[in-house]
Amino acid sequence: MDALTAACAEVLKARPVSRRPLHGGDLSEVVRLTLDDGRDVVAKTGPMVAREARMLAAMAGAGAPAPRVWGVAGDVLLMEALDEAAPGPSAWATFGRDLATLHASTGAGYGWPEDYAFGAVDIPNAPADDWPSFWAGRRLLPFLTHLPRGLAARVERLAMRLADLLPEAPPPALLHGDLWMGNLLAGPGGRFHLIDPACYHGDAEVDLAMLHLFGRPGPGFTQAYGPLAPGWELRRAVYSLFPALVHVRLFGAGYHAMAEGFLTAARA
Repeated sequence: MDALTAACAEVLKARPVSRRPLHGGDLSEVVRLTLDDGRDVVAKTGPMVAREARMLAAMAGAGAPAPRVWGVAGDVLLMEALDEAAPGPSAWATFGRDLATLHASTGAGYGWPEDYAFGAVDIPNAPADDWPSFWAGRRLLPFLTHLPRGLAARVERLAMRLADLLPEAPPPALLHGDLWMGNLLAGPGGRFHLIDPACYHGDAEVDLAMLHLFGRPGPGFTQAYGPLAPGWELRRAVYSLFPALVHVRLFGAGYHAMAEGFLTAARA
């Protein structure tokens, strides 16, 4: 009995009769299963699926649209299968309100009870006393030993200046943590659902920066989400630097220019 069959038997008391691969990430293999009782489920395999299950549950508990978790068995996460659909005309406005709802759920401080990872890139989530210290210590400085000397020096200089650039104590919003366009699934009713989270608590603008990294939200999103505090453009550059550095680690020197661009925009 393979791992997916065993997981379905343990969690759902059923057996898969067909399998269809879905797009996955650096961490996991993702498959849509049809079970012998007629149900469809999504199975995700990887070393951190139990942590992902807790993140999905946290987002759903905050009122955000996310796949329902059926259970975890070993390295297999079983969750609701959402049928993809074209986004409806008001999908982006609805998502603006949904994301604001997620961010309105706040924690006691910055970070998350568990660390995470994007492939080979560790994502530390230990708490810090203030937000600039968290962003420096957990999101920028861990990359220094993996960067060319000149780029590392610029990142370090920026990290040392974050107290002047970022708010000291923004509300510790519940973040998706990896909110690029590929992690939005237009599901039932054409509404966007949140998948593949990397949750922690922090400044809500982090998710907004990621959402604009490889595209931009559609009509109605900005108005529905609500206004940002002055100075958001500079903060967006600071927050966008983190995923750029992740891409440098995962994919190499082709992303140096992106990181350098954000450093320049952040005046580093």
